Amino acid sequence: MNRVLLTFLIILTPGLAAAEPSERAVALAQSMIIVDGHIDAPSTVANDGGDIAAGDKVIDFDYARAKAGGLDAPFMSIYVAAAYEGKGGARARADILIGLMEGVAAQNPDKFEIAYSPKDVRRIAGEGRIALPLGMENGSPIEGDLDTLKHFYDRGIRYITLAHSKANHISDSSYDDNEKWDGLSPFGFEVVRVMNNLGIMVDVSHITDAAIEDVLSVVRAPVIASHSSLRHFTPGFHRNLPDELVVKIGANGGVIMINYGSPFLTAEANTYSKPRDAARKAQEKKNGRAMTDEERDAFNDAWREAHPFPFAGLDDVLNHIDRVVELAGVETVGIGSDYDGVGDSLPEGLKDVSSYPVLVQGLIDRGYDEAAIEKILGGNALRVWEVVEKARKRRWR
Repeated sequence: MNRVLLTFLIILTPGLAAAEPSERAVALAQSMIIVDGHIDAPSTVANDGGDIAAGDKVIDFDYARAKAGGLDAPFMSIYVAAAYEGKGGARARADILIGLMEGVAAQNPDKFEIAYSPKDVRRIAGEGRIALPLGMENGSPIEGDLDTLKHFYDRGIRYITLAHSKANHISDSSYDDNEKWDGLSPFGFEVVRVMNNLGIMVDVSHITDAAIEDVLSVVRAPVIASHSSLRHFTPGFHRNLPDELVVKIGANGGVIMINYGSPFLTAEANTYSKPRDAARKAQEKKNGRAMTDEERDAFNDAWREAHPFPFAGLDDVLNHIDRVVELAGVETVGIGSDYDGVGDSLPEGLKDVSSYPVLVQGLIDRGYDEAAIEKILGGNALRVWEVVEKARKRRWR
């Protein structure tokens, strides 16, 4: 495309302000270690037969696009659905997903290696390969046994998101109106203590404000929010963090890794489904019955055709980063895109793992210097991980 025409389109098109990152932005993305706190590729591998090495049946993450974007260390999300808490099999599901990622790394040693420490990340990145650290999303696989934490540490899990979409035996969930524990459960306090002793980062994404307060009251090492954004921009959305907890996580030395899902970034995207759902319920009432799955999907597709989804843009991601910096300092913010985990709601210009240079260009345009950019891209996450490692105890129980 003619460069003058491209520049004209960039100016007129929302969300595309950094559609063509500068050579400097690309160089910085390639030279600095980029850590993404949360990518759901293991579920794509398990559920869809995705091949992240070859790029077959993948969504947002694969080797070629990660290399193009400069991504060095995507935390692979060992996601275990909340339903396993009741039906059983949570630990087995987590072990299966870990095994799949070990298999991917073993079959593609020229591309990937499981990373067990920040030292591993730096070595693997220095060798031109992609490090695959592991984080477990949902504490249900612990299954009430503290010894299971040691099992998962030995298998490479380096952070645990304490709950997911429902309260479990460890913590309440920000998505669940049933706040059975008013924060952490009694066992949850023990889980946090043992995680610190083992050197597993405590991830406060998904849990309630009260649970985060409980975590901060007992941890002796920094926490992470592996894929969360700020409630300031999405009032009433409890999955995001309120300003006061941003400040407290900063004081704890932790890091908040910004989620890219449009509903996490803007109020408009966050409330998009409410009028659609109301219209669907009204139609069901008129019909005198609930819609079938096929009818509901067709209704939702027709609604989206008539009411285009309000995708967030680069500036919205940068606004969240800026606010964390304003509230808690540049040492408190990182990237937790949630690629492969937020469907097709990703912001314009940031649609897959090749787009980190676009983010870097945005940071440059907002006035961040290279030292600050390096911290945001991965330095803060690696620092927290190193501090958590140093806080380990010789006796973990």
